[in-house]
Amino acid sequence: MLGEERLDLGEAGAGPVLEPGFAQVVLDLMEAALTHNRKYRHAARTAPWAERLIRGAMGPSRLARSLGAFLLINPRSGEDSPSAEELAAEAEARGIEAHVMQEGEDLVELARGAEADKLGMAGGDGSLAPVAEVALGRDVPFVSIPFGTRNHFARDLGLDRDDPIGALRAFDGTERRIDVGRANERLFLNNVSLGLYARLVHRREHHRRRRETLARIRAWAIVVTHREHLGITIDGKAAETRLLLVANNGYVLELPSLGERERLDEGKLHLYVQGGEPPERVGERFVVDAAAGRLEAAVDGEPEVLKTPIDFRIEPRALRVLVPAGDGG
Repeated sequence: MLGEERLDLGEAGAGPVLEPGFAQVVLDLMEAALTHNRKYRHAARTAPWAERLIRGAMGPSRLARSLGAFLLINPRSGEDSPSAEELAAEAEARGIEAHVMQEGEDLVELARGAEADKLGMAGGDGSLAPVAEVALGRDVPFVSIPFGTRNHFARDLGLDRDDPIGALRAFDGTERRIDVGRANERLFLNNVSLGLYARLVHRREHHRRRRETLARIRAWAIVVTHREHLGITIDGKAAETRLLLVANNGYVLELPSLGERERLDEGKLHLYVQGGEPPERVGERFVVDAAAGRLEAAVDGEPEVLKTPIDFRIEPRALRVLVPAGDGG
């Protein structure tokens, strides 16, 4: 199963550099439903004339408004066509309130402040989980609009990754229930990587922030020269590995679907360990510990530092997602 490690060290838009085996599984996957509407219905509740009296006495209320749909757009995730502004205009034309994020805005605060009964995010894989977390907490459906360079989650939902405008149909689409993973309290939709890939993500992000033009070369040099094992235990047993991945549902390990997930509602985590025996484990919970007390991680491709022990667990069918009618299986 394991093969020679080759890492995709390009910028966000670069294509994958892959070899068959575990490294390909990790890096290819990291290249990095009925609508439930809570609009107020007065049947079996307060009569309309009484509602008007109450609203007049109490001022605006959530019952008086149609909450509708809200879409956040990360303009730094997408390609040139469509632009973030064009996607926003198309969403507005469909009755979806859209907000193109500005520098310095907080994604979670924007999602929390949205008075909507459907929450959507247009961005890459790393942008999705924070908004999905808000949707899960409010028990409203989540919509993923593929607007990044890889969009593995959208692909595994059955969406066309090259058609963000077409994906807007999901706001009036069908509902599915899917699993989410947790790394301690951090929600993830795809996977969490520890070791080599996580180190690459952290170093590349560091160099980008410093605006260094040789970020790719520097990141490559760091990874090539880092040969130490992680020094971790998995469920109390030592594991000598340089690369570990915990996935929300299992990835296909064979061509032509290498790196894809056939389902998102299995209710299982899949833990892949480079050089491990066995190389793949399946369960509802894993605990990864390290003497250092913290580990660099890539959570859905985004750099994070996780305190150890890391309690990985699955929340079966916790998240409501909307997909265009007829899509997503």
